[in-house]
Amino acid sequence: MKKNGNLVAIITMIFLFGMISFVTNLAAPIGVIWKQQPGIDGSNALGMMGNMMNFLAYLFMGIPAGKLITRIGYKKTALLAIAVGFFGVLIQFLSGIVGVGSTVAGLPANWFIYLLGAFVAGFSVCILNTVVNPMLNLLGDGGKKGNQLVQIGGTFNSLMGTLTPMFVGALIGAVTKDTVITDVNPVMYIAMGVFFLTFIILSFIPIENPQSASDGGKVESPWKYRHFVYGVIAIFLYVGVEVGIPGTLNFYLSDPDSGAGLDPKTAATIAGFVAGTYWFLMLVGRFVSSFISGAVSSRTQLSCVSAVASVLVLAAMFVPASVGTSMPVFTGSGFGMVQVPLSALLLVLCGICTSVMWGTIFNLAVEGLGSSTALASGAFMMMVVGGGILPLLQNAIADAADYMVSYWVIVIALLYILWYAVLGSKVKKA
Repeated sequence: MKKNGNLVAIITMIFLFGMISFVTNLAAPIGVIWKQQPGIDGSNALGMMGNMMNFLAYLFMGIPAGKLITRIGYKKTALLAIAVGFFGVLIQFLSGIVGVGSTVAGLPANWFIYLLGAFVAGFSVCILNTVVNPMLNLLGDGGKKGNQLVQIGGTFNSLMGTLTPMFVGALIGAVTKDTVITDVNPVMYIAMGVFFLTFIILSFIPIENPQSASDGGKVESPWKYRHFVYGVIAIFLYVGVEVGIPGTLNFYLSDPDSGAGLDPKTAATIAGFVAGTYWFLMLVGRFVSSFISGAVSSRTQLSCVSAVASVLVLAAMFVPASVGTSMPVFTGSGFGMVQVPLSALLLVLCGICTSVMWGTIFNLAVEGLGSSTALASGAFMMMVVGGGILPLLQNAIADAADYMVSYWVIVIALLYILWYAVLGSKVKKA
């Protein structure tokens, strides 16, 4: 009976993992619309602000989310997160209705409403992340098996990440100053419907709280462990890398002045497909990792992929924009060939590398923490704010200099992750 209960819990957590990606990955393609609106006038940094607000919520909600689990349990915490997510998407939907045509400090008034909705939705995905990761790790009893379950959940997460930018890109087509946020209303309807149905279904699913190791009721502070502290920094940088690579690439390919050389009439759609292919490769990488993680250690996986990713990004930065290539892109129903800069293909290939980083860093950082794992997860969720800060910094550099120059932010982050995999993840007390 317990085995069946664990299976139900695992399946539920994997589905919630997918919802996290669905909500998070709405920000970049919708940002392509916002950056073309009067008052924003093509600013990459302002176009990425929705993504920033989504991840900024983690900074405020990470620790409280961890405490929520200890007070009301995993199931009630997940239900609360789903309800918050519904209202976050609802506010984003209202940004296409309320304040349209008005300005605040020279910026569209409804843009601020959208940012509020992105911030509220960020609370939702933060809480869901806090529930899903430790629960899957604990259901797998940590170690290689725990990492394996996190990677399986990550596979479904990547599936939703693959489909979201493609769907939005295909829906909005060519983005001009005449494109409005209401053009993505069908996506908002779907998102609200998914949250509503998930809340109803989850209400009827029995989920028991997995028990972590305990040392007589005393919970030791995870901050006493150096490998955890370094791991928190690694997660901050990793999420910035994961979001920054495809998010900035989406802007680069969509921008008619970037030198990417795409037809402005189809650039947004192609950019969405290219970014979606990055997430598709993350899906492939996590799917493969879910099979090999029972035999290959987290440290070995993280060392290899961070080194390869560093080389790919550096190569993309120094390849001339005039050098093009044909690449297969996943269109949602199959594959098609498109002509893109070679740098775009190299960056998309990073999806295979970033696919396993979250699970391996989390697994290495909580190694040996025992009963401190829940508290550690809350701290981890705070650092997911890196997914907002690094892409914002990257796009500010893109505005001031060049898109490819901005990828130095990614290279530095990847080199730190490589160091963490080789040396920083060794279990030691501070």
